[in-house]
Amino acid sequence: MRKTDREIFAIAVPSIVANITTPLLGLVDIAIVGHMGSAAYIAAIALGSTMFSMIYWVFAFLRMGTSGTTAQAFGAGDRAERDASLYRAMAVALGIGLLLVALHNPLRELMLRFFGGDATVTALAARYFDILIYGAPATMGLYVVNGWLIGVQNSRYTMFTSLIINIVNIAASLTLVYMLHFGIEGVATGTLIAQWTGFLAGCLMIRRYRPAIGAWRRLVDGNRLRRFFSVNVNLFLRTLCLVAVTVWFTRAGARQGDIVLSVNALLMQLFILFSYMMDGFAFAGEALAGKLTGAGNIAGKRELIHRLFLTGGVVSLTFTVVYALFGMDILRLLSSDISVVELSREYMWWGVSIPFAGAAAFIWDGIFVGETRTRPMLVSMAVAMATFFAVYFALRGAMGNHALWLAFILYLAMRGGVQTWFYLRKPGGKEV
Repeated sequence: MRKTDREIFAIAVPSIVANITTPLLGLVDIAIVGHMGSAAYIAAIALGSTMFSMIYWVFAFLRMGTSGTTAQAFGAGDRAERDASLYRAMAVALGIGLLLVALHNPLRELMLRFFGGDATVTALAARYFDILIYGAPATMGLYVVNGWLIGVQNSRYTMFTSLIINIVNIAASLTLVYMLHFGIEGVATGTLIAQWTGFLAGCLMIRRYRPAIGAWRRLVDGNRLRRFFSVNVNLFLRTLCLVAVTVWFTRAGARQGDIVLSVNALLMQLFILFSYMMDGFAFAGEALAGKLTGAGNIAGKRELIHRLFLTGGVVSLTFTVVYALFGMDILRLLSSDISVVELSREYMWWGVSIPFAGAAAFIWDGIFVGETRTRPMLVSMAVAMATFFAVYFALRGAMGNHALWLAFILYLAMRGGVQTWFYLRKPGGKEV
């Protein structure tokens, strides 16, 4: 392995482990309520988890923005700015978290009205939501903690934090539900305890770097604040575009009936599985591209991009071959509904095409975050979103559900294609 390869895998592998363990938080909750004697509990947890996923997803820019700016300061050897990036982002994150808590009543009603559902399920989901919303400041803060740790090239700590959260969640939820008989409130409280424990553990890990608050003038410096908000506003708008595509994909499938919706959800697991792997390399791109940008090492960054795309190509080829040969076997492991699995066969080739369509988008996302070139990320996502809706509405009458999948594959490819054009137009460097 080259030195660059070792650096990539040192960040990517722990990030991949953390990605894989993250969904366990919701799965543990569902597994616990699955033995409480009513399907309404499972539905309520699934609904509540989806509500929080949608809310928190919008604020994922806090992690990416912190990662890029911190990595550049780290590469430049600017410790004061490295530490200031932590406190600036943390102030915003905790402010957003407290605002979500303050607005939790209208937010809960809006989300429940959006999703609808049985009265019993929505009542249980509301009780779950009203407890777990108090974890919003911890979740927002953890975005910043993870972004900052990736920026200082330490993804092992983010992996440890994720493992701590899941272990505490399992222990606390089991105790509260089965020993203290708190019901769905016990599940929510267990997850809440795990979120705050993970955040505090992350803060303790950061303490090893002894981040100094520094001069107040640096924290509120006009130029640095403008850069901070420019980076994060672009990422926020980009995330809204991503959410729009994801929500519409689900909605369009649902309008074609439960079977098609189930087929799409099943096939989408192939994308999620691939994304867990590629996100690890995107995080490596964020950390290393940011460090090299801060250090002004253009030659090193060219080598990094070359090695990332080489590794990404190997990963994509591997997933493509596995999906082509064993895709249906994977779907059978995920579902025992024969009618859904058999109908999935008709759309399987869309699943096989996901890795090569999406690989470039993941890698460029990491590179551009590290360079804090977030405006091209926003533009590429907007173009990809427009392509998705244009293709779907133009072809849905003739192609049905195939039009939805074609639109999604072109959306993935367009993200990577437009970002490639941006990079060739202006190779390297910071934008803001």
